[in-house]
Parts: sequence; C-alpha cells; structure tokens
Amino acid sequence: MNSYERFCFNLLGERVQKKRDDYSSLRNEMLKARMKISFEAYLSTAYVSSVFAGFFMAAIIGMITFIFRLPELIVYRGNLPDIFYELSQFSLIIGTILTIIISLIIFGGITYAIFLVYPSILSSDRKRNIDATLPYAINYITAMSTAGITPAEVFKLLGESEIYGESAVEARYITREVEIFGKDLLEALRTAGQYTPSDRMRDFLQGCVASISSGSNLTEYFRNKSEQYTRENRLEQKTFLETLGLISESYVTALVAGTLFLIILQSIMSSISGDSNPVFLYAVIYGIIPLGSIMFVILIDSMTPEA
Repeated sequence: MNSYERFCFNLLGERVQKKRDDYSSLRNEMLKARMKISFEAYLSTAYVSSVFAGFFMAAIIGMITFIFRLPELIVYRGNLPDIFYELSQFSLIIGTILTIIISLIIFGGITYAIFLVYPSILSSDRKRNIDATLPYAINYITAMSTAGITPAEVFKLLGESEIYGESAVEARYITREVEIFGKDLLEALRTAGQYTPSDRMRDFLQGCVASISSGSNLTEYFRNKSEQYTRENRLEQKTFLETLGLISESYVTALVAGTLFLIILQSIMSSISGDSNPVFLYAVIYGIIPLGSIMFVILIDSMTPEA
C-alpha cells in the first residue's frame, strides 16, 4: 500500500471489514486480478476517493455556476405558483446549491463505480494474456518435465521466466503457496485454479491435480495439453483473421466509399441550392469520419489477442 491507501485504510478500514460479505464479487475479481492490495484498503480508498472527487468537481462546477450566474439565465414563461416568484430573487444561490449537490452525487458515484469495475477490467486483461501465452508456457513445462524435473520445480522455473507473461505470474503464485504458506503442490494447484481468471488455465491446473492424484504420467498430460491449446490457438487466429477481413471490408464500404459518396452528393446539392453553409457536409467530414474510425480502432483493439 502507498501512503494514501494506508491513510484511507486507517480511516475506514474497521468499518469496511464488516462489509466483506456484501462485496464478495469484488473480492473475487481482486483475487483474479492479483491486485497487491487488501480488500479493506481498496474499498476504503474507493470511499475516500469518491468523496474527494465529488467535492472537488462540485466545488469547481459550483464556482463556475456562481461566477457566470448561470441560474439567472433560465427564464420560464408561463404560470407558476407564487412561491416560485418569491424564490426567483434567490435563484442564483438556490441554483448554485442544487448544482453542487447534483455534481457531488454524479461525480462521486462515477468515481465509486470506476473503483468497483476496475478489478474486473484488470482480470479480463489478465485472462486474455494467459490464454495467449498458456500454450507456449505449457511447451516450456513439457520440456522441463521431460528432463526429469519435479512438478513443483517446473512451476517455479516457469514463474521465474518473464517471457510467458501472466501465465508465469500464475506459476509464481503456485510457488508462493508451496514455499511460503507451506501447502502441498495439489492444494496450491487447487487454490490457483480457483482464482485464475482464465478458463483454460483453470482446466489445465485441474487436470494437473487429477493426473498427480491418480498417479498417471504427468509429462504425457503436459504434452497432450500443449498440442490441444496449440490447435485451439491456430483455429482462433484463423477465425480472427477472417473476422478482421470482414471488418476491413465494412470499413472500406462504410467509411471510405460511403462517406465519399455522401461528400460528393452533398457538394452537388449545395452547389445547386446555393447553400453557403453545408452543415451536413461538415458533420460528415468532422464528425462521422473521425468518430467512425475511432470506433473501428477500438473494435479491432478489443478483438485482437494478446501478443
């Protein structure tokens, strides 16, 4: 924990500890994300940060509202109860107070929601990385196991290798359970399989537990899993390339040919009608094209497997 997280924990840690059962899903996501902060400290930080962010933004928006006298710009033309006409002379103060309260609720709530969602985002990123690196990590495990190295040492060596990304991180947690907490390898594998975000990794670790428990050939199991995940990766890459080709065709059709057609059509219509301010043409050039391109970039980035 850093000093700010420690301050938040000292401030609210005892109260937050009573809410553990209410945030079971958050705790699970934090474990899957392998976050190096306790649940109590994280939730305390979320509470304090939400209050700080809410008051900070409320103060800024409240000052802007008061300085520019924005509530006085609101004019209602119609019949209202007399009480509203009496309060209209205080419209600046009332409007500023309402703006501060609404800003506090909105920005505080948004900050709190971000804290709740952040662990699941990290967990999802780790899942993608594990799924992408697991076949290569299992190849490494198979090679080590074939050389006669014990399973516990195999996972330790995998954890010491940085090139296997989050798969190596999972192996380090297995080694930690064995060497620091004194668990046997089977219990360590069960624990790691329970909290890993990757279904592939969970299936692999559960298979390791079954193979060790039954006394079957663990090296052969590693070899079979390596071949299985390699085939699956090959199929996923093929599917991704086909989907990427479809998206590229859609991009060319919609945002290249389509917008070019709209620009030419609008230019001709503007020339015929004598319109000196073609708003739709500006919307296509400065709105549809850049926003559409950004959407395609985000779509492709979310689909692209981890390298």
